[in-house]
Amino acid sequence: MDAVPTYPPDPARRDALLRRLHRVYAHGAKFHHFLTRRIRPAGVALGAVFVLATCLGIGHERSSVYQLFSLAVAMFFLGLPWVCMRRAKLTATRETPRYATAGVPLRYIVRVRNTGRRRIARAWLAETPPDPRPGLDDFTSTKEPGEDERNRFDRTFAYFRWQWLLLRNRLFTDGSSARELRLAPSQETRVALEITPLRRGVIVLGDLRAVLPDPFGFFQKCVPIDAAPRTMIVLPKRHPLPAFELPGGTAFRINGEANTNSIGNSGEFVGLRDYRPGDPQRQIHWKSWARTGRPIVKELEDTFCPRFGLVLDTLVDSDGDARFEDTVSVAASFASSIDTSESLLDLMFIKDQAHMVTAGRGEERAEKLLEVLAGVTPDRRGDWESLTRLVVKHRDDLTSCLLIFNGWDKERAAFLESLTRRGIVCAPIIVGSGPADPAAPGHWLEAGHIGRDLRRLPRPLRQHT
Repeated sequence: MDAVPTYPPDPARRDALLRRLHRVYAHGAKFHHFLTRRIRPAGVALGAVFVLATCLGIGHERSSVYQLFSLAVAMFFLGLPWVCMRRAKLTATRETPRYATAGVPLRYIVRVRNTGRRRIARAWLAETPPDPRPGLDDFTSTKEPGEDERNRFDRTFAYFRWQWLLLRNRLFTDGSSARELRLAPSQETRVALEITPLRRGVIVLGDLRAVLPDPFGFFQKCVPIDAAPRTMIVLPKRHPLPAFELPGGTAFRINGEANTNSIGNSGEFVGLRDYRPGDPQRQIHWKSWARTGRPIVKELEDTFCPRFGLVLDTLVDSDGDARFEDTVSVAASFASSIDTSESLLDLMFIKDQAHMVTAGRGEERAEKLLEVLAGVTPDRRGDWESLTRLVVKHRDDLTSCLLIFNGWDKERAAFLESLTRRGIVCAPIIVGSGPADPAAPGHWLEAGHIGRDLRRLPRPLRQHT
C-alpha cells in the first residue's frame, strides 16, 4: 500500500510556504502589539458593546438598543480624541541590580523627572520587553516539542510552532507601576516597577514608556521616556537542596571542615626559620631580620581544603534540547549550594572548546559560576574526548567530580567509565525524561520535576564504581 503523501510534498514548496507563513504571522503579531498597546480591556468591551448594539438594532425599533448604540459611539468619540491630545515629556534613570534570577519577580526603582511644561496626572510607567518575534531561520528550522504528534493541519500551517517560539523568545513579563504618577513641571519622584525574567541570559531594559489613558479607561497613549538602557544578567533558576555530602568531602554546612587537598601555607603561626628562595615577602619577620642580620621568615602550617569538579553536560542533540534548561538549573543549584569558602569548585563544560572556571578560596566568587551558567548554550558536536581530557588533566587535584548529565546513552556511559577507570571519584546525576532508566547509575531527576527529585536526594551522594 502506497504511503499517504504529506502536504506540501516537495521540500521546496514546504520552505516557500513557511516563508509566507512567517511573513503573515510576523505582520499579525506586529498589528496585535500595536492594538494591545493602545486599546485597554475596557476598550475591547466597548467595541463588543458597539458591535452587539449594531447587530441588535438591525430590523428593530427598540429605543433601548439605540440608546446603547449612542452611548457606545459617544464614549468612543470622547475617549479617542482625548487620549490623542495627551502629552508628556519625561526623563528617567533605572536603579537595577546586576543580577536577576529566572522565574523570580524582580522589583527595581525608576527615578523619573517631568521635563515638560504640563502637569502630569493619571499616568503610569511600563517596561516593555524586546520584540520576541522569531527570525525566518528559527521559524523554518526549529520545531515545537511534540509537533510531530499534531494533526496534519497544525503541522502544515505551524501556528503553534510560532506561538511556542514567541513564548520562548520573550525575555521578561511586562512591568508596570502600581502607583499613579503625578508630577508638576520639573518635579522628580521614585517609582517602583516589577518584572519577572522568564529565562536565563542577558536582558536589556530599553523601552520605558509613560502610559496615558483617557478618563474612561478605554484607550491609552504610550509615550517613550528618555532613559538610558540597563543591562542585567539573569542567572539560572535554582532549587533548594537538602544537606548533602560529595564523595571524598564532608557535609556542606556553615563553617564545616574538610581536609583533603593542600592549597598553601596560610594557616596558623608555627615558628621562625631561615629564609629560603621562593618564600613570599609577606612572611618575612622583619624584627628577627633586624636582630640577627639575616632574613628570617614566619613558618605557617599548611592549609587544606577539598577541590570538587562540577561537570556540566552541554553536548546534546535535538532530543536533549527540552531538558537542557533543567540540566543547567541543576548545575546552578549545586554551584550555589557548595560552600566555596571552605573548598574549591571547578565548573567544566564544552562550548566550541573545553572551558573550566574555578571558584573558592583565592579564586572567583560563586557568583562567577552562576554568571557563566547564565550564558552557556548547547554544543552540537558531541566532543566527549575534549571533555574527558579536560577532567583527566586535573584529576590529581580533584577530590571528586559531580557529573550533571542531560539524558543517558552509550556515549555518556562510556565517558563515565573512562573517568572511573582513571581513578576519578564520580557522583553522576542524570536529568532524563519520564521514569528512571534501570541502567542509569547515580541519581535520576525527571525533567519538569527536578525540584521535587532534588529534595529527595540522600545525604551522601552515591559514588559510581
